Amino acid sequence: MKTFKKVYIEITSVCNLACSFCPQTSRKANFIKLDTFNNILDQIKPHTNHIYLHVKGEPMLHPKLDELLDAAHEKGFNVNMTSNGTLIDKVKHKLLGKPALRQINFSLHSFDGHEGSTDREGYLRSILSFVREIAEHKVIVSFRLWNLTQDNMTNLERQRNRETLEILEKEFSLDYKIEEKVVPGSGVKIADRIYLNQDHEFQWPSLQAPEDNGKGFCHALRSQAAVLVDGTVVPCCLDGEGVINLGNVNDTPFSEIVEGERANNLFYGFSRREAVEELCRKCGYRQRFGA
Repeated sequence: MKTFKKVYIEITSVCNLACSFCPQTSRKANFIKLDTFNNILDQIKPHTNHIYLHVKGEPMLHPKLDELLDAAHEKGFNVNMTSNGTLIDKVKHKLLGKPALRQINFSLHSFDGHEGSTDREGYLRSILSFVREIAEHKVIVSFRLWNLTQDNMTNLERQRNRETLEILEKEFSLDYKIEEKVVPGSGVKIADRIYLNQDHEFQWPSLQAPEDNGKGFCHALRSQAAVLVDGTVVPCCLDGEGVINLGNVNDTPFSEIVEGERANNLFYGFSRREAVEELCRKCGYRQRFGA
């Protein structure tokens, strides 16, 4: 039986922002129902103890987020969540004191990625206020600033990042500039259980992208799998459109889906360092693991 470090469960395909680095999904707007969520948890339980409430969409939009966290706790799951953080004041009462919640990642680059964002200081102040409140619950917090470019950043981009980092440095009384410590692709610890992670701008794979030689390796269906809000199982969190549809948990058990023919072809293909799926051959993330 395949086991995973984590399984992504997309609890909504809806987002309240329109960021330049994150294409809007063409899938139907949807929110997962509590009984469906419980059914998915039962199906994936033999495969993992860690779930991530994200693929596309903003998880804090889900009206029953607190009930989903309670359900995850009842079934013994640790929960990680990725959010743009804009709704934290409205939903923090649904998060505080939830024992299932292990880690929250705040995508701070969404502030500049979303055209029309205003009041950077107010945005960060709300998030930092929540971080102070949740500290006693020993939840890990990761601030993400994934907007570095392969070429030199413009002065405006650097200035925006500096404004964000300056607020964090002041909040945590740092005696250094974060840029001096952080290495792209990895994090720097700035306080107890609090990290800052910088990386290059994220590129979602697309069938419209150019195809490479198809060589390389990926952890899809090795360390992770994902279930979209409609029940579609995909091999990784990067397949935000459900292109590599391995099956649907509403029709077929998750255990059968991840051992199905298409899933195994992908899995054993990467064992030979070959990308057998078209989307995988057009995904730049695979290049991180070498040819």
